[in-house]
Amino acid sequence: MSHVIVQFNISRQEYLKVYAGAAKTVTTKSLEGVKVQFPADILRAYVDHQGVHGRFKISFDDKNKFVGIVRV
Repeated sequence: MSHVIVQFNISRQEYLKVYAGAAKTVTTKSLEGVKVQFPADILRAYVDHQGVHGRFKISFDDKNKFVGIVRV
């Protein structure tokens, strides 16, 4: 299993686009500079009244399928 570490500073207004159906994916760069794209829904558990903020470890399998996400 592989993983990437990413830092998020997504405002509440920006993340509301997911609920409105206007945004389905998140594209960002890992701390190592690797481009990462994944379904925005995986961040739902980490949304608070300010949005999504912090550093996260995203794990994926050998076929690059999402396995899990944890705050680090």
